Amino acid sequence: MRAELLIRKRISKLMIVLVALFGAIAVRIVSLTVIQGEALTARGVRQWTQEGKVAARRGSIVDRNGDTLALSTTAYIVSVDPRAVPDDEAFADAVAPVLETDRDQLVRKLGSKGYASVQLRRQVSRETVDTLRAMRAQRPELLRGLSFSEDTRRVYLNGAFLCQALGLTNIDSVGQSGLEKLYETVLAGEDGLLLTEVDRKARFMPDGKTTYVPPQQGNTLQLTIDSSIQGFTERAMRECIAANHAKAVEAIVMDVHTGAILALCMKPDFDPNAPPRDNVKALTELMRITAVSDAYEPGSTFKSLTCSAALDAGVTTVSDTFNCSGSIKVDGDTIRCWKKSHGHETLAEGLQNSCNPVFVQLALRLGAERMYQYLRAFGLGVRTGIDLPGESAGILINSRNVKNVDLARIGFGQSVAVTPIQLITAFSAVVNGGRLMKPYIVAAVLDEKGDPIQKTAAQVVSVPIKPETSETMRGLLEQVVASGGGHNAYIEGYRVGGKTGTAQVYIDGKVSGSVHIGSFIGFAPVENPRFAVLVIVNAADVPVDYGGTTAAPYARQIIADTLEYLGYQKSGGGDQKKEKVPDVTGMTLEEAARVLRSVPFKWETDGVSDTVTDQMPPAGTELASGGQVMLYTSDQDSATPEVMAAVPDVRGMSVVEASRALRARGFEMELEGSGVAVRQSPAAGMFSARGSTVKVLFSMP
Repeated sequence: MRAELLIRKRISKLMIVLVALFGAIAVRIVSLTVIQGEALTARGVRQWTQEGKVAARRGSIVDRNGDTLALSTTAYIVSVDPRAVPDDEAFADAVAPVLETDRDQLVRKLGSKGYASVQLRRQVSRETVDTLRAMRAQRPELLRGLSFSEDTRRVYLNGAFLCQALGLTNIDSVGQSGLEKLYETVLAGEDGLLLTEVDRKARFMPDGKTTYVPPQQGNTLQLTIDSSIQGFTERAMRECIAANHAKAVEAIVMDVHTGAILALCMKPDFDPNAPPRDNVKALTELMRITAVSDAYEPGSTFKSLTCSAALDAGVTTVSDTFNCSGSIKVDGDTIRCWKKSHGHETLAEGLQNSCNPVFVQLALRLGAERMYQYLRAFGLGVRTGIDLPGESAGILINSRNVKNVDLARIGFGQSVAVTPIQLITAFSAVVNGGRLMKPYIVAAVLDEKGDPIQKTAAQVVSVPIKPETSETMRGLLEQVVASGGGHNAYIEGYRVGGKTGTAQVYIDGKVSGSVHIGSFIGFAPVENPRFAVLVIVNAADVPVDYGGTTAAPYARQIIADTLEYLGYQKSGGGDQKKEKVPDVTGMTLEEAARVLRSVPFKWETDGVSDTVTDQMPPAGTELASGGQVMLYTSDQDSATPEVMAAVPDVRGMSVVEASRALRARGFEMELEGSGVAVRQSPAAGMFSARGSTVKVLFSMP
């Protein structure tokens, strides 16, 4: 009995142990198959397969005509199996020079004997890979560990061309800046996958299975940019920054009817194929799209907005008269004009003369509430919404806080800050019939076959002025170029309108008296505007850095090239009419002025007496209608021609000051334009015969 009971107890204990063991096994099986099943399966797959990423071909970026600006090309990844390298030092000596990589760093990579594959370099060209393959064939024992896999490399076909807007990618073809970053999901596509079965030593199995998931190519980005117009702009800006020794230059060309950006250029710039990645601070600064991110006081280019608002509101007319005494007081503050005095002038003449007091009065007539209604309708104080990263809204004083003196300064482009894209968008509304368009640079997204997936339509944001106001402004701005401060943008045979500007620069919180931002904004053709051009020159290092001198000539170059490219033919309708200069010597100033105005010609006098004793140009000379005649009233005779004298430097002087300085040395003056002297021939310091003529070019701020 006792023995039987003992056996039963042992059997019970054994059963308990067996049940416990089976329970533990069951728990383990559940854990391995259910709880850890997915992770263990993935681990197993990793152990018997080798996974390779098949990079998707990044979509291209093309211009409005389909010309390629950026594309991804085939490159290679060079790798090595460190276990297969018999001599690390010899391998490094052979391969490092070809890959143009650091030898010691390569030796350190070869020391990773626990890895089946170590990457040596990415984005290697086909030529380099072909060289390495030939070397491997010649020295198979040393280089048998080398392997090559496909990679992609981003190429910008025109180098430093639209570079800030295009942006750039990193080595993994991920957008870092510009459109490359903003449209990353559109351009990137989806990577593919290659799974291959391997043994425990990561060697390919001859009878192993291979799974291939093809990549999906990225879409193509089609821009509104025209490569030809961009080329004209790039060339002009290269010349502009060099000739003006400027800190920076910017240019935008916009279709005035749609808001499409035809060209966008900022310098200094960089080549996105070889960006200075070793200097992060410099590269970050060079990548900034300053035309949309940086706000500045526009100066006199802003007067086109004030003028159009005043005309549209009915507070002035083209023939309205003003008086400029050289300054105007507002709430006790004195606001000065750039010239000592313009005297009596019409609104049209005030715009041509870029007279500050005229636009102070216009702003005050409008009043803060109405002025701000127009400014907001022109899109100031808010982002335009352009499809480029980093846009700022500019600076517009809150209308509740604006004082009369602030309003007065806003009228001529101070106490307000705009971005270049805001300014050209608003200016386009001034000349296109009064419609403020939303600017854009991406025209469409295209699929792999080139069919559009998405298109950008022109969008009207607001209608700040009436069509008839816009028509009036086109005529006024044409006269600024034909006869006023924008004369350096005049193109014979074409009708061009525009406005110059010279903006203040703040250094250490104070307005600099020697550094300015010169600009010109214009459009063409006047009879049916097609495009607008804005050129900005920041901190030009030249004797006279007004916009009419630093910016207008280069805007003219862009406008002329673009008109010709678009197929516009020159015509006599755009030529300046020429008239013969009448003889007014011996007349009183009053009589001479009456005769000259009837032609019409402008005139200046040295102010010595009331009787004209001499004139320049001489009587009978052909001069463009609206040109300027210098009237001399002194009895000073020029010294004898045989005596030589040094030509004085008259740059920066007014017409009268330059005339007096030259006459004091015995020289006559042949003048062109109006404003302040910006160029002279012969140059200052050169010796010339007394009695000879010095040609002086004048330009307005």
